[in-house]
Amino acid sequence: MTVTTIPLDAPTALNRLKGIVGTKNFLNDSNDLEKYATEWTKQFTPQGDALAVALPANTAEVAEIVSVCAAHQLAIVPQGGRTGLCGGGVPVAGQPCVLLSLARMNNIREINTVARTTVVEAGVVLDTLHTKALEHGLVFPLTFGARGSCTLGGNLSTNAGGSNVVRYGNTRELCIGIEAVMPNGTIVNSLAGLRKDNTGYNLKDLLIGAEGTLGIITAAVFKLFPQPLVRSTAFLSVPSVDTALEVLNQIQDQTGGAVEAFEYMPQDMINIIGNAIDGVTQPLQQDTPTGILLEVASSRPSDAETLEDGSIKLQSEILKLLNSLMDTGLVLDAMIAQSEQQRAQLWKMRESALDALIANGPRYGFDISLPLSNISTFISRMDTVCKQLGFKAITLGHLGDGNLHYNLTTGAGQDWATLPLDKAKEHAFSILTELNGSFSAEHGIGQSKLAVMAKLKEPSQLAAMRSIKTALDPFNIMNPGKLLPD
Repeated sequence: MTVTTIPLDAPTALNRLKGIVGTKNFLNDSNDLEKYATEWTKQFTPQGDALAVALPANTAEVAEIVSVCAAHQLAIVPQGGRTGLCGGGVPVAGQPCVLLSLARMNNIREINTVARTTVVEAGVVLDTLHTKALEHGLVFPLTFGARGSCTLGGNLSTNAGGSNVVRYGNTRELCIGIEAVMPNGTIVNSLAGLRKDNTGYNLKDLLIGAEGTLGIITAAVFKLFPQPLVRSTAFLSVPSVDTALEVLNQIQDQTGGAVEAFEYMPQDMINIIGNAIDGVTQPLQQDTPTGILLEVASSRPSDAETLEDGSIKLQSEILKLLNSLMDTGLVLDAMIAQSEQQRAQLWKMRESALDALIANGPRYGFDISLPLSNISTFISRMDTVCKQLGFKAITLGHLGDGNLHYNLTTGAGQDWATLPLDKAKEHAFSILTELNGSFSAEHGIGQSKLAVMAKLKEPSQLAAMRSIKTALDPFNIMNPGKLLPD
């Protein structure tokens, strides 16, 4: 498709876009613009020059929209469920743009039970795919608290993580093909579901995690997995983070890598959740220095067998393993869910963490990752810095894959407004860099991390990224002001 570039003429472009999607699906009322220009956190309020919202019905309409915007050099901000935390799906100040919502593209085109794959459009809500896959005895393992409203296009855009990464990987690892519209309006299609395809540059992996700056993913092929027949869910108290990682390795060894979740929840975090969220209770009778939410799952019929004493085999084996770990002092205490209700309570505690932190008061959250062997060093050193500067550190995270959500909150007797946040951030990023960590693990860059990206990302990598951006999107119309610092 050839695009003839003409000077920006917004009224003409908007009229053409309205003709593509129809009046009903072209929104330019101020209330609509405010709604679509605001993300879940409300941190990035409507400050950009959003001219309209276009809601295409299919990939062909997306391609037409992009072609028009390219011809008029009009910026496009792709949107999913607007559940992001970094401002990646909302406008930036001073940049006239069209918001392109993929909400209407919500079809599950296919579930292939033989290949154990599914083809879904970008606007499909994550929880909808969960439900549909279960109807076929399969699961799509990506999961986190926003699953009821986030969309798969957004998950791909940020390469979202979640609680099951320790076993299944991030969104990128779950995807084996995409359909996308490039910045000039052309469509690339690799929805064949091939698990091996060495025919050149991997555009799939390039566009996943690009936050809409290189093109718009409109559909994808995802792996599905057999539905677990049995799960064993427990909350553990262990002496330290280093001990927790030793426990993880032993459980992985004994179960053949069946750990699906290994979530770090220290006592301070549990207290905050209990104070803010109704129906959440302390999982153990005693406070825990290092709390771990553990889940092991199996699809093997033998693991789901009922033993002579009435117990389920997998659950009985996990109980024996935890008793052994307690005998050696690696585990101090444990609570094993005896029902689906108890399991749901444990997961409600974990998935309410962000809401509880927000309710707790002012905070600054780091979404970071570290080599597993360096996690405890970071926590120890940064906790000391926080105490010296007047902050209270509240940490939780996906310990199995090294992803921490390290939160700065107000220390006792301190006023958030007077605390040296910039100094604390400087210390955190310095320690993180020294320990070979990443300043963005699963939430993306968006607008909020541009300054950190400019400071900490290796210059040669930034240069390569800018070269790719310039080659594919020479007029910088695809989600400008996100991911790549100026």
